[in-house]
Amino acid sequence: MAKVRCQRIGCDAVFSEDDNPDGSCTFHASGPLFHDGMKEWSCCKKRSHDFSLFLEIPGCKTGKHTTEKPVLTKPAPAQKKPVSVPTPLANSSSKDTCPRCRQGFFCSDHGSHNQETNPKSAASPNNGSGLDIQEPEPEPPKPKKIIDINQPQTCRNKGCGKSFKEKDNHDTACEYHPGPPVFHDRMRGWKCCDIHVKEFDEFMSIPPCAKGWHNADPTS
Repeated sequence: MAKVRCQRIGCDAVFSEDDNPDGSCTFHASGPLFHDGMKEWSCCKKRSHDFSLFLEIPGCKTGKHTTEKPVLTKPAPAQKKPVSVPTPLANSSSKDTCPRCRQGFFCSDHGSHNQETNPKSAASPNNGSGLDIQEPEPEPPKPKKIIDINQPQTCRNKGCGKSFKEKDNHDTACEYHPGPPVFHDRMRGWKCCDIHVKEFDEFMSIPPCAKGWHNADPTS
């Protein structure tokens, strides 16, 4: 029986119907949340700022593989906490008309008022231009990683994620997105190809727009 790819979010495994036992699929049951640069799975509350690391977070549910795109349960909107409004202090102008305060005596009605602070901050004595600033020493170069050309590796380029061997790698082996992902106003897309959609599974299905070498370590 021909093998097909699982459509559950977080799985992406290849399986056949005659070899699909219960528990073979690990996936995320509900969709992601994107807010202020943070990416979070609403089902397991695991999060990351980096989108590549976010996609590598393992699923929190198990079941059978499926070729049908699941309907993701949308998380309930967070309830806003009531903001307490501070009680305004008594009018400070009454201190000017109080006879005890005007004569310099302590007044229990106005003694708790904060004194007017000087808006000008004191100048720092070390703000001169003659400071001896030591520059940090440059870090030593990292040793080059020795890779077996027959060792299977996983490409870390955005939008790829395929397994490859270095002996089969070439300048058009990888299809990927060179630009960063963009999440804004409930829209998801890629800056490099300027394609934006609303649903997360549609975002994951946007075809890559560039070709190049597979890369198992983008930081190198």
